[in-house]
Amino acid sequence: MFGFKKRQLIPIALFGASIAILSVLTPAIKTSLLVLLKQPLGIFVSIKREIGGLVFYHRNYLQNELLEKEAGYLKSKLLVQEEAALENERLKQLLNFKKKSNFRVIPVRVIGRSPDSWSSTVIIDKGRYDGIKQGMPAITYVGLAGRVVEAGQFISKILLINDPALGVSALIQRSRQEGLVSGTLGNYLIMKYLPEDADIKVKDNVITSGLNAIYPKGLLIGTVVSIGQEFSGLSRYAVIRPAVNLANLEELFIVAQ
Repeated sequence: MFGFKKRQLIPIALFGASIAILSVLTPAIKTSLLVLLKQPLGIFVSIKREIGGLVFYHRNYLQNELLEKEAGYLKSKLLVQEEAALENERLKQLLNFKKKSNFRVIPVRVIGRSPDSWSSTVIIDKGRYDGIKQGMPAITYVGLAGRVVEAGQFISKILLINDPALGVSALIQRSRQEGLVSGTLGNYLIMKYLPEDADIKVKDNVITSGLNAIYPKGLLIGTVVSIGQEFSGLSRYAVIRPAVNLANLEELFIVAQ
């Protein structure tokens, strides 16, 4: 009985000794393993971080690209709506002018502009087929813009009042002083042949005189911005700002005669 118990104690003692040895060696083994695995683990963590960063960057890039496309679409849509609103406002003003006007007028659109720098002309979308004839005045609801110089079958050319080739007999509305207005190819007009004692002041309105058959009387041409003396000293001239914005014409009326 005693011998049997002794044999049973041997494995138990070995097991206990093993546990004791492992308990002593475990911190060293653990430290060694940690030192051994530290560099591979660091590399693995770095690779994982880089892959995560690339995935995050790609996802953000795609999201930003989508947002930019959506923003571009919304901006384009907004611009279209704004342009439609502006066009509706212009057409409303033109329609009101047409209703109130004493003239028989033909509404037209500007579809082209002279590419050269020595003339000031625009092309309109109507011609003889629509009743447009050479010599007819071109106006807006603000005032005089020019005159038809060529009338094709379906399109026509308008010479604007800021072209030196165009002369308009005019009046200072306040004093009734007469003169001749012509263009300068710039943003201003010149009213010439004013006598030395002409009653003219800055901010005076200048209108068509009606002394020729081309332009009806009373159309606003522009406003006096300055007055000067001719080189001869025998007459004066006035610089006039056109009432019509000639650089941004989009719609016009042709006065049918």
